[in-house]
Amino acid sequence: MIPSSTYRLQLGPAMTFDQVAEIADYLAALGVGAVYASPVLAATPGSTHGYDVVDPSIASPALGGEDARMRLVGELQELELGLVVDIVPNHMGIADPSANRWWWDVLANGRSSRYAKYFDIDWDSGPVLVPVLGSDALDELSVADGELRYHEHRFPIADGTAGGTPQQVHERQHYRLVNWRRGNTELNYRRFFDITTLAAVRVEDPEVFEATHSAVLRWISNLEVTGLRIDHPDGLANPGEYLRRLRSAAPSAWIVAEKILGADETLPSTWPVHGTTGYDALRLVCGLFIDPAGEPAFSELAGNQDLHAMEADRKRWVAEHLLRAEVRRISRLGVPEQAVIDFLPRFGVYRSYVADGIAENLPSGGIGERMMADPPGELTSRIEQTAAMVMAKGVEDTTFYRYNRFVALNEVGSDPGRFGVPVAEFHAKVAAATGTGMTALSTHDTKRSEDVRARLAVLSELPGEFAEKVRLWTAKAGLSEPTLNLLAWQTIVGAWPISADRLAGYLEKASREAKIATSWTDRNDEFDAEVAAWPDRVLAELGGEIEEFVGRVRGPGWSNSLGQKLLQLAMPGVPDVYQGTELWDYSLVDPDNRRPVDFELRREILAGIEDAPPPIDESGAAKLHVVSRTLRLRWERPELFTGYAPIEATGPAAEHLVGFSRNGLIAVATRLPVGLERSGGWRDTTLTLQGDWTDALVSVSAGSNRPKHSREVLVSELFSRYPVALLVRSGE
Repeated sequence: MIPSSTYRLQLGPAMTFDQVAEIADYLAALGVGAVYASPVLAATPGSTHGYDVVDPSIASPALGGEDARMRLVGELQELELGLVVDIVPNHMGIADPSANRWWWDVLANGRSSRYAKYFDIDWDSGPVLVPVLGSDALDELSVADGELRYHEHRFPIADGTAGGTPQQVHERQHYRLVNWRRGNTELNYRRFFDITTLAAVRVEDPEVFEATHSAVLRWISNLEVTGLRIDHPDGLANPGEYLRRLRSAAPSAWIVAEKILGADETLPSTWPVHGTTGYDALRLVCGLFIDPAGEPAFSELAGNQDLHAMEADRKRWVAEHLLRAEVRRISRLGVPEQAVIDFLPRFGVYRSYVADGIAENLPSGGIGERMMADPPGELTSRIEQTAAMVMAKGVEDTTFYRYNRFVALNEVGSDPGRFGVPVAEFHAKVAAATGTGMTALSTHDTKRSEDVRARLAVLSELPGEFAEKVRLWTAKAGLSEPTLNLLAWQTIVGAWPISADRLAGYLEKASREAKIATSWTDRNDEFDAEVAAWPDRVLAELGGEIEEFVGRVRGPGWSNSLGQKLLQLAMPGVPDVYQGTELWDYSLVDPDNRRPVDFELRREILAGIEDAPPPIDESGAAKLHVVSRTLRLRWERPELFTGYAPIEATGPAAEHLVGFSRNGLIAVATRLPVGLERSGGWRDTTLTLQGDWTDALVSVSAGSNRPKHSREVLVSELFSRYPVALLVRSGE
């Protein structure tokens, strides 16, 4: 069942099953078609996100357990809302071995464990390495209650191996506790990226698939879950095979895959899914509001960095250092380590799918030839799995914090080297899409929220003014590291107003991910102290100047926010609204974007705007209005949201209008609002309509009391209330 729309909720201690049930009526009133929940299975105790599942057979006790889950299902079904859940087939949480009975049994029994094949462990390399120690010394180990312990960490003791000193007991186990720094080079189990507490699972084995999916598939069979979001399919040995098995087990479910596509890449046709989780739509929609004329000035401001050289360098560094353990495991298949290090960074996208016959993105050379000669072989799958990790860590998680020319482009699924998206490209790619996958503007993984990006897009129209401010502010209170300095000024403007605590937390993460002057594993105390102190200093010294400049871009930013939101909600696909973003939301990367949402405020605003469209102001009510009107229309009249054809205006400001028609519906938005104002506004720019139409956002007719034939409507009249319009053919 394909939902009309989804609303993403981050479940956790502050949003349990019962708390979701309490806001379900608000979501229904908003017009949402399905609740879209972060992982709901039992996770590591204390988990705030749920992606570290420890028991896939039960609903999370921390979220309320099975009884609360069923109460939520009942409430959603009464409101006719679907439930889409996020599942994590690639890995499980092992931070607390005692919480994961499968991992505990593997540590206790080694290769003879009934769960030994569940995890992707290289058993030929010796005992399982567990990198948790502060050093290689074992003097802090102890034995208590039949367990081996290291501070708060607990580990099993195999039968018949007790007795003697803790160090002697440790030596007899099927695992080895080692210095945490050895994980990146010596680990002998596959993991999620470079996170050693997330162990990869072998879902390619039918028994493992059944064990990890039985609960979710039962919920789907019982119609308690209507859709699935598949986390990180590129980590799997054969994503196509996995998705075909999943589709066979859940033929009626709406399934979308978190596949990060390159700008010119398409979703594999061999995958039986409805589409992606929407990062491709994000790139297209947001790019429409970026002025390519601003590119030279921003390039100069950033020092004309070479993006492609930086990406290649960072990917190589990741392969050589961060993921050296994975490289060494591949080398044991008969390929020299250096050859693997040279090969992995050459992937221009996340990975190939040789087993499915999709190899156009496979680099040429000896390793590629071996992969093509044995598509289902271990070398093929391990190269492809690791290539995805190299791309994610080298580009998305490192380069995107270093190449700070124009950070609105530094987004998951986007290309910082492509300064904006031409209208023609937008229409061509939207028209070619399936129209059944998810579309998104903000997610739990985006680097910044849609409204931050919308405001930053205004800077592309004011490159000279912003560059002047950056140079002035830097002279007064700049950061010593240039790339972080440029990121910081863009962040302050985009997320303003922002507290010192939020800014400090963001800059700490950004600086450590960039790995230039500091990092998570090799910290620079002096630089870290500078970064930590900077927000308080800059807000105290320059807060007034920043507020004045933000006042210059705030209004155009609101225009961009409404424009991109309407296009996303009305275009082909299933639009997702990330929690809280129905109002203005100026969040940054997690954990900032996972803060609790004030749903009572949103409920009150929604009730207060039922009778009249609100003004565009700081409250964000106008955005909530656009969201609710469009979502309700999708819910009530799905037939309007079929088909697709570009709409073009005529006249001196025609380039500032972007839109499309569907089946009795037209969505149009203003783009590049600063340039529009500079050129004198819409003037006599017109839009040609066939028949009579009503703007669903303001209930004003366009073409009423006139013959139902082609007529020209002044765009200035169409946008007299809002910089967007959602037209519905009268009589439809």
